[in-house]
Amino acid sequence: MNATSPPVIGIIGGGQLGRMMALEAPRISLNIRCLDANGAKSPCGLFSPGGSVEGGLKEEDKLRELAKGCDVITMEIEHVSVPALAALESLGVPVRPSSNTIRLIQDKYVQKSHFEKHGIPLGRYMDCPTVEKVKEAVEVFGLPLMLKSRKEGYDGRGNAVLRSLADVDEKFNLLYNGGKSGGVYCEGWVDFVDELAVMVVKSTKGEVKSYPTVTAIQRSSVCRVVVAPARCSRSARLLAEEVARNAISSLGEGAVGIFGVELFLTKSGDILLNEVAPRPHNTGHYTQDACAVSQFENHLRAVAGMELGDTDMCVGAAAMVNVLGEGDMSSTLKVNDLAMGMERTTVHWYGKAPAKKGRKMGHINVTADSESELQGNLKKLLDAVGLTEEGGKDGGRIPKPEPLVGVIMGSDSDLPAMTSACKILDTFNIAYEVDIVSAHRTPEKMMSYARSAHQRGLQCIIAGAGGAAHLPGMVASLTPLPVIGVPIKTSTLSGVDSLYSICQMPRGIPVATVAIGNAENAGLLAVRIVGSTREGVMEKMIEYQEGLKEVVEGKSERMGEMGSKEYLKQMENKSSTVGV
Repeated sequence: MNATSPPVIGIIGGGQLGRMMALEAPRISLNIRCLDANGAKSPCGLFSPGGSVEGGLKEEDKLRELAKGCDVITMEIEHVSVPALAALESLGVPVRPSSNTIRLIQDKYVQKSHFEKHGIPLGRYMDCPTVEKVKEAVEVFGLPLMLKSRKEGYDGRGNAVLRSLADVDEKFNLLYNGGKSGGVYCEGWVDFVDELAVMVVKSTKGEVKSYPTVTAIQRSSVCRVVVAPARCSRSARLLAEEVARNAISSLGEGAVGIFGVELFLTKSGDILLNEVAPRPHNTGHYTQDACAVSQFENHLRAVAGMELGDTDMCVGAAAMVNVLGEGDMSSTLKVNDLAMGMERTTVHWYGKAPAKKGRKMGHINVTADSESELQGNLKKLLDAVGLTEEGGKDGGRIPKPEPLVGVIMGSDSDLPAMTSACKILDTFNIAYEVDIVSAHRTPEKMMSYARSAHQRGLQCIIAGAGGAAHLPGMVASLTPLPVIGVPIKTSTLSGVDSLYSICQMPRGIPVATVAIGNAENAGLLAVRIVGSTREGVMEKMIEYQEGLKEVVEGKSERMGEMGSKEYLKQMENKSSTVGV
């Protein structure tokens, strides 16, 4: 590349993905030049200091014109001319990802065959060049069946669910489109729990990095919401990232840049690859505000031969909500107006017009210190764009935040006492789980729960027990997490036996023990533990403490005005015992 001036990256396609690359380019001393049918008026063309070329993405002469002023060619969409890319490569123009990589990924059936050959876990699939082959696939896989065009599909276009043999001819002909789609293949139905995605970036030196796994929520086959990190187990997230990295590594030397890897998490806990896109991806937009280096910057770094940037999240949780056109610009912009008044919320507008119904017009990123804290702003945005958290006929549910606190007890008779801990966690908007785990009656369950707690994302455990009260101590001996013990008041010794059993732990096995029956304090201690790394939670705790101070000061003032005897008469609780 020319060392005397910023390298120029040529982008095939001038849509929103190219635009967001162009916005990142100056920060790392790169210039952008793009090819698009709308040229300088395209979303990317408006931010291309290297100029723009007006023309079709598959026109070889236009690609040559683009390449004349560029050091490297990349693309924001994979539906390009592979022969034209190969022609550029023959002239010595670096194309990243390479024409061979694009050729392989463009055809989804070829893509599947490649990944199967390299041991990447997949669902069942079959080439279906004719209606008869589709009927054969129904006999093998059963119904429903997913039919897909081998080429040109995206955002649900080129997909059709086959639920009845009576619809075979219609669905096949729709996708086959006179052969323009490159043919048809089918996929056996995957009974998945969640749709996941991982952005993977690969450098010219072969270095491969992955961003955190995210949950992708589709509605009517269009990505509407992305939640990061994915709301599934830590082990599932790590496995998804491993599968994604292995898939991109298998593509070989020419696979340079960012890749969006879509995956399924099945009910059995398996991770299956769905498909790969060789470009920045909708499921990676959250990285603009949640990661040190966005997917767009890392793509540019990779294709320009630079060192890859950090792919870790720098916030506790994030979400992306797509803004679709409502038919007119005024209605479409309403959610943007809402978002601009919300904390830790950023609007990314694509500069498109008009606001056609269903057209991707922009997206909104929201960040927080934890998944629980994210929920409030995310719910506001979902309401504004007409989405519910529960799934329906048009798509999947939005999973609840993964619990940070485990609330367990030895018996259901302990639940009334433990409820006050749950109320505190609700007050501070901290996600938790509740379960009955008996140290004596279900020792195997207790061991499994305690040993897996940190792997499932819990940060502390509140354990209530009465009588012999072995549960908190046994759990503490099995988990690296802090354990808070709640002695349950018993009819025999009023909970003193529970207290002694929990607090008299041997050295090396700490249990933080609260007063008898005081699960409220256990909840508050859990909040402080979780809040030690979350500024938002800590601020709420400070507000809570200020509230306690104001309550006591108010009581002091009233007693001073009324006198102690009159004050006592008006107290609802006249018990002379000391409450804890």
